[in-house]
Amino acid sequence: MDQKAVYVCAKWQVKEGKLDVVLDLLKQAAEKSSQEEGNLFYKVHQSKSDDHTLVLFEGYQNADAVEFHKNSEHYQKVVAEQIVPLLENREVILMDQLF
Repeated sequence: MDQKAVYVCAKWQVKEGKLDVVLDLLKQAAEKSSQEEGNLFYKVHQSKSDDHTLVLFEGYQNADAVEFHKNSEHYQKVVAEQIVPLLENREVILMDQLF
C-alpha cells in the first residue's frame, strides 16, 4: 500500500442548537485521535463567519493509518454514532501534499 502521508480536510455544518454538544464530543475524539499511532496531527477550526461551521485538518503517516483511524472504537462510537447525526452537512476530502 502507498506509504505517503495522507491529509484529511473535513468540513462539518453543525445543526442549530447542537454546537456545544458537538464541541464537547469532538474534544474527546480529537484527544484520542491525536494519540493514535500514525497520526501526525489533528486540528479543529471554527469559521469566523459561521460558528456552526467546523473544519478538521488531520494528517496521517499513510493510508493504513487513515484506515486505522476510521475503524477505531472512539471514531465509531463518538464521531460516527454521536456526532454525525448532529450535523446538517459533512464533506471529507482526502489529500496528498504536492509541495
